[in-house]
Amino acid sequence: MVTPQDESDIIQLALREPDATRWGLVALGEVMLRLDPGDTRISTTRQFRAWEGGGEYNVARGLHRCFGLPTAVVTALVDNPVGQLVQDLINQGGVDSSHIRWVAFDGIGRTARNGLNFTERGFGVRPALGCSDRANTAVSQLTAGTIDWSRIFGREGARWFHTGGIFAALSDSTPDVALEAMSAAHDAGTVVSYDLNYRPSLWHALGRDRAAQLNRALVEQVDVLFGNEEDFTAALGFEVEGLDDNLTQFDLEGFRHMFERVQTAYPRLKVIATTLRGATSASRNDWAAILWAGGRLYQSIIRNDLEIYDRVGGGDSFASGVIYGLMTGKGPQWAVECGAAHGALAMTTPGDTSMATAAEVFRTMSGASVRVAR
Repeated sequence: MVTPQDESDIIQLALREPDATRWGLVALGEVMLRLDPGDTRISTTRQFRAWEGGGEYNVARGLHRCFGLPTAVVTALVDNPVGQLVQDLINQGGVDSSHIRWVAFDGIGRTARNGLNFTERGFGVRPALGCSDRANTAVSQLTAGTIDWSRIFGREGARWFHTGGIFAALSDSTPDVALEAMSAAHDAGTVVSYDLNYRPSLWHALGRDRAAQLNRALVEQVDVLFGNEEDFTAALGFEVEGLDDNLTQFDLEGFRHMFERVQTAYPRLKVIATTLRGATSASRNDWAAILWAGGRLYQSIIRNDLEIYDRVGGGDSFASGVIYGLMTGKGPQWAVECGAAHGALAMTTPGDTSMATAAEVFRTMSGASVRVAR
């Protein structure tokens, strides 16, 4: 198993003590019903399998289901059978659902509705395809002042708060909610992380310039930042020098220079982490990750030609693995290896959320054989 190199590698995040907090992590974001056509296409299938998923929620679920930490999600759902199904799926994943804000159902969803996400897995030359149906959802209508953050971060207590650019892009009011939550988290001594997770379809109405403006304001309040090279460019305006589609980002100098610029622009940041992916086909990717902390760059092992079953959620599982490593004081090298291994395993199973166990993650980190375990 990977271990910290030396004491200088330990990142000094000012984490609250576990005994003084109810939650290891609290996530803020939308949880949608994912409808999965399995091995067929959305447009031709006659049946769907139902999952729950959402960029911010997936991190909370991974931290609980895989690594055993107590987590909760702050979201909103319409109080009808679809919303109750999403809550049941959340409960099955072990994430606390007591902070769901329930919105009355008007009979047809005219005033508010629950989000749907149709996602088909790619294969070979056919990439994965997502089709979201999420406008005017209950969570997009959250406004500042509607969530009792003093209860969550104060009376209950949380060591870590996580949200991201998907939630921020849902409406004009959601960036204010995220900013309010970050401020309350800081006041309580809670570490804040943010995944840029830039989605052109979500930001289309506001435009890329407005997206960058909002994301920059939020990142000013962030301790740990996640995002891939496209996210840093679209959401913050930083480009990786010398990058091309053949994954030459494994030549790390471009990322090193970009992280230095991001760190200078946002001095509150203590950690920046990203996955590295080279897609030779929809079902085979090169996969690795890097983490920037204390002026140093840490890289996971490179998994060449990784076989992909369902790529959705790989980045969220990477984030939960990194957060687990940082929360448990294992150091940046261990954290980036844990995140990369967890993300790789998450992409071997269907659905947005991880089905991996901690033992499987640690085994993958150690480079153990993939022979059958029995």
